[in-house]
Amino acid sequence: MYAAFRSIGAYAPEKILSNDELTKMVDTTDEWITKRTGIKERRIAAENETTSDMAVKAAEKAIERSGLNKSDIDMIVVATISPDYFNMPSTATVVAHKMGLDKVTAFDISAACTGFIYVLSVAKAFIESGMKKNVLIVGAEKMSAITDYTDRGTCILFGDGAGAAVISATENKEEAIVDIHTAADGSLGDFLMTPDGGTGNPHKNELKAEASFIQMKGNETFKIAVRTLTNDVVDILKTNNITPNEVTHFVPHQANYRIIKAVGDALKFRDEQVVLTVAKYGNTSGASIPMAINEVYEQGKLKAGDLMLLDAFGGGLTWGSALVPFSPLTK
Repeated sequence: MYAAFRSIGAYAPEKILSNDELTKMVDTTDEWITKRTGIKERRIAAENETTSDMAVKAAEKAIERSGLNKSDIDMIVVATISPDYFNMPSTATVVAHKMGLDKVTAFDISAACTGFIYVLSVAKAFIESGMKKNVLIVGAEKMSAITDYTDRGTCILFGDGAGAAVISATENKEEAIVDIHTAADGSLGDFLMTPDGGTGNPHKNELKAEASFIQMKGNETFKIAVRTLTNDVVDILKTNNITPNEVTHFVPHQANYRIIKAVGDALKFRDEQVVLTVAKYGNTSGASIPMAINEVYEQGKLKAGDLMLLDAFGGGLTWGSALVPFSPLTK
């Protein structure tokens, strides 16, 4: 039994936060942000809009496009670092309940910006072991809830949104996910972190808002991200005897255009192979890759049999890559 990537769906909130608007909040300029990140705008969820709300909207679209019934889904895994609740209940169980799927396996994983590749690997393992048949995987983030809008080093980067995919069992090897690599290095965890509030640094009295805000060592993260992502892509292609020319869509995590450009150039990908949404959505962490895949799908550029190369790097530090053919049930 193999695991096939059947469908994609995404959701982006209506509110747009442009670079010009950010200049009224922190000491920055549109030119400065664009030059260093490639970001022009990002989406911001409504105050009463939760991570699970966005996840459900993306998930419903993915299930509708999969050709399956909602009742066919037997597991839900959500990648998020901005859950509805601190620790429990998991966002996946909230999503399952909102979708009327209260009897399915549901849980979250925390791998920051690499989250979608991690949940993809989980779905593949469950399906290939025979334990599950149709797994809904979601990357959903309300990054605005954990962003300090007085810190110009981070607030210019992040946006909100969700992306989802249905991964299903198949006996056709040509439809199968080719390979997934995931890894982590906890010794560099302080490069990207929300430092307070857990048992490692608990709150003694009342909860402080800044405890949950993202803190980042930008220059250090940039350097190691380029090197790690390039090496990981080279490794997964070499392991599977696939050349860059055989990749239809290179879908990197949309963190920073300079990182994407550096990795793409190192691998000699053509511009038309590289999927870019960073200017439109900014960095949506675990939602970044599925939102980018959805963009290509809705543009009519993602066809059955197209080989996608996914690549991400995030807090933890975590990283991962995947070779995934698009294998819809309806061609």
